[in-house]
Amino acid sequence: MSDDLAALAARTEADLAAAADLRALDAVRVAVLGKSGALTALLKGLGAVPAEERKARGAALNALKARLEAAIEARREALEAAALQARLAAERQDMTLPPRPFAPGGPGGRAGGIHPISRTMEELTAIFGAMGFRVVEGPDVESDWHNFAALNIPDHHPARQDQDTFYLPGEIEGHRAVLRTQTSPLQIRTMLAEPPPIRIIAPGRTYRADHDATHSPMFHQVEGLVIEQGVTLGHLKGCLTDFLRAFFGIADLPVRFRSSYFPFTEPSMEVDIGWNRRTGELGAGSDWLEILGSGMVHPRVLANCGLDPRQWQGFAFGMGIERITMLKHGMADLRPFFEGDLRWLAHYAAHPLAPASLHEGV
Repeated sequence: MSDDLAALAARTEADLAAAADLRALDAVRVAVLGKSGALTALLKGLGAVPAEERKARGAALNALKARLEAAIEARREALEAAALQARLAAERQDMTLPPRPFAPGGPGGRAGGIHPISRTMEELTAIFGAMGFRVVEGPDVESDWHNFAALNIPDHHPARQDQDTFYLPGEIEGHRAVLRTQTSPLQIRTMLAEPPPIRIIAPGRTYRADHDATHSPMFHQVEGLVIEQGVTLGHLKGCLTDFLRAFFGIADLPVRFRSSYFPFTEPSMEVDIGWNRRTGELGAGSDWLEILGSGMVHPRVLANCGLDPRQWQGFAFGMGIERITMLKHGMADLRPFFEGDLRWLAHYAAHPLAPASLHEGV
């Protein structure tokens, strides 16, 4: 490399080392590689170099350009990493500190409210707990056998397609790994792990490839399962009717069971509640609103879990927790549940000491 190129390289590298932020780095880049930069001028002047020297000179200029571009990119990455670390240090919070006490109108404003989703889960647990149900939990990452096959969902079912489901690398228990699309796998795990009678609910996060005002790629569901001898459709209808009237606080809430199809129940039913389409008022008007799915557990599902369908019967149901929360509070958009807007949270959050059946804004 000739003396002028070596001097340009040394000067540029010194300027890069001295650049304290991205703005200073960009100024160095423009001074060297911009339209009027020093190296750009040398490249433009290559035509004036004698023919016998032009090839070597061009090669040296291109090598210097590649060297300086790499140095600029390396300095950019270092500055960006340093800026990120500085921001993380400045925004760091000590999560071991105790929370501020609930004090409406006190110093710092309103604080300490319970998120609507968490409060709905508390209400579900309280209502179904009074009916003898217990809560079960399980992994978010499931095998597709627990999530689909054991529930009598065939390979060709649309729910098992990649565009609807988040599949993961690797296997679980010899089956393809998947982010659970429902909490129904907990029904399978419970039936495999313990003998009947069984009476459980399974609230938790679920995942599907969908996102708009009424759908989220991560949302919450609650599934319910009863396995006993002599269980009938009447038990299912009575259980869900009592739940819906208790949850919405409407003693005479109209409830309708409508024939439907789910692979894991037979017969299957959609459950509707009465409402007024024009005003949105629940329990009023002559319209119907679909609220959840249910049915008698399919004999194949029982057999997949080692239970004799001739001896044991059961019913199952499932609903979206965000959906029933939105209906109860008159919310029109799902997305604020996950955006962390303090104004929204302050409006819809519940008092942490209020009974689970009450929703009092913080």
